[in-house]
Amino acid sequence: MRILTFDIEDWYHFLEHRSTQSELQWKNFEPRVRQNTENILSFLEAHQQKATFFVIGWIAKRNPGMVKDIADAGHEIGLHSYGHQLIWQQSRDDFRQDLLRNIGILEDQLGYKVDKYRAPGFSIKRSTLWAFEVLAETGIQTDASIFPALRAHGGMPSFPFNYPCLVERNGIMIKEFPTNYINLAGIRTVLTGGGYFRFWPYNVIRHYTKSAPYVMTYFHPRDFDLGQPVLSDFGPYRRFRAYYGLKSSQSKLEQLIREFKFTDMRTAEASIDWGSTPVARF
Repeated sequence: MRILTFDIEDWYHFLEHRSTQSELQWKNFEPRVRQNTENILSFLEAHQQKATFFVIGWIAKRNPGMVKDIADAGHEIGLHSYGHQLIWQQSRDDFRQDLLRNIGILEDQLGYKVDKYRAPGFSIKRSTLWAFEVLAETGIQTDASIFPALRAHGGMPSFPFNYPCLVERNGIMIKEFPTNYINLAGIRTVLTGGGYFRFWPYNVIRHYTKSAPYVMTYFHPRDFDLGQPVLSDFGPYRRFRAYYGLKSSQSKLEQLIREFKFTDMRTAEASIDWGSTPVARF
């Protein structure tokens, strides 16, 4: 099972960075997300490939028609928060209000229920497990927020499963599609998303994609935008993480989907016998 997903945010939506923290600051940057998303849609159409798109509500609000264009091209729409803030920096009520705002905007534009979610920065971790309760309360049935390895903005290295499962928390149950990892010298390591995909050589990605029974990708429009501006206040390490590998990222993805069959989350979800799926209880 190999799943293709995109998180629709603009090139400046960097987490935990002083010049890109809020809506007031975002308005000062050149918007590039619509053209970059259209490029992704053209790329997918050329390869007859479907994907799931997790969309920021703020982006959808400022780009009327974009979410509908994605859906009309046959792709699945999911939620990626309204204001792209880390969950562990919010209260439970703040998180609920942000989520409801995201739901309202996307469902108004689409005219149907949206029931999949991915947290900014994969920021559901041990200290924010209450987020699963809020997701269930607001009608979310399927989540893709668990990063079962070390990560700057989130991560849950103790998560027990490296494949789709159920999460149970205080009586609620949610379907979970975690990011997949490999064990490299005893360390959980990710290959198939964002900066990790840009960093690893294609032959390494190909080898583990071929051998893994489950692959969850995640990409952003900026991962393929060679012409995006460079933030001047990034330090050397953050600059490396943000911009390394942009030149080859699209050709690597093109090669990957030529060699391997991918699907969107809804198709993968429909193929799973959830009655016999393991449960992570918290």
